[in-house]
Amino acid sequence: MLHLCQKADQSLREEREEEEYKMKINLLEKKEEKISFVVRDIPVWFANAIRRSVSEIPVLAIDTVEFYKNDSALYDEILAHRLGLIPLKATSYLAERDKCSCKGAGCSKCTVKIKLKAKGPCTVYASELKGKGFEVIYKDMPIVILEKDQELEAVCEARLGKATEHAKFSPGLIWYNSFPLIKEVRKAEKTIKVDKEEFEKIREGKSKLIPDLLNEAVECNGKFLKIEPSEKDFIFFVESFGQFTPKEMFILAIKALQQNLHELEKFLRKA
Repeated sequence: MLHLCQKADQSLREEREEEEYKMKINLLEKKEEKISFVVRDIPVWFANAIRRSVSEIPVLAIDTVEFYKNDSALYDEILAHRLGLIPLKATSYLAERDKCSCKGAGCSKCTVKIKLKAKGPCTVYASELKGKGFEVIYKDMPIVILEKDQELEAVCEARLGKATEHAKFSPGLIWYNSFPLIKEVRKAEKTIKVDKEEFEKIREGKSKLIPDLLNEAVECNGKFLKIEPSEKDFIFFVESFGQFTPKEMFILAIKALQQNLHELEKFLRKA
């Protein structure tokens, strides 16, 4: 009976801890390719872990290029680099090459074939990349200019990769700032003087200057406000390059973090 009571008490404590550490999220701004929101009651290491985990999201990008003709003013290497940075989106399931049944050799399950063919005079755009299993995000992105009678012909291979390997596999950016805590103080040594209107905006948390005033104090007519960074509340910014929506990107970053923690747990259990 005592054992059951102790177990119930432990379970209750765990539930209380879960409630205590349950994060709160408030949306600030939402656009097609960018969102910002406040996440409350999380430690700074967790916020930073989410930020870094965006580099663990698998993203499709051109990895190798074989040129058959290139009469343009750009060298093959420069063109290949430009092609690799064009944001692409897989339209069907694609395996990561190192996890594919082909064991990294490259096959239809893990590789997308893309063709590019153009003849000048013209500007070659990303929309001229042809093939199946992918979508060009920004079709009007220029690749190269061809003069009269100049030709360009190439065959590309695209695969899934992670930004930890190369920046071309990055789905976008996640960053955060500490949430500003605005306090009225009697006096401050070093201050930034602002007018009455701006002072009131800062007091109400509506001023656009607040992100640049962290760890600073402002003054107006003998009144002082100190702006301090919170240690548990953060403003997140998620900006997508188009392969995913900002919401999808944030969720995938959290899933990537969970997967890494799961792999670490498995390793430690075997150790």
